[in-house]
Amino acid sequence: MSSESDGDARESTDGGYVHAPGDGSDGADPAAPTAEPEPDGFGRKGWALTAVLFTCILVIPGIIYVYPYAAGALGFSFFATYLALPLIPAVLLGAVAVWSMTGATRDQ
Repeated sequence: MSSESDGDARESTDGGYVHAPGDGSDGADPAAPTAEPEPDGFGRKGWALTAVLFTCILVIPGIIYVYPYAAGALGFSFFATYLALPLIPAVLLGAVAVWSMTGATRDQ
């Protein structure tokens, strides 16, 4: 083996010491609290963003694909439907972006 072929490999100057983090031997107080925040899960904002992304990526394109005349029931023409339905995801994503940024910068 390669470790046996080297004559100096068996001689250790540190006595075989291996540092284990948190054992208190590095001078730090092991009972000191850590600076990590408690995980709170996905949160309300995360679920709101997930719902909006689900709507924007699956629901609205699905409506356009499966039932392209959906907005025709409201009086829109076929071409207006293809203009109005894609605006829904744009408005939803914009509103969620503003809502999350105002929430993120509120503490500053």
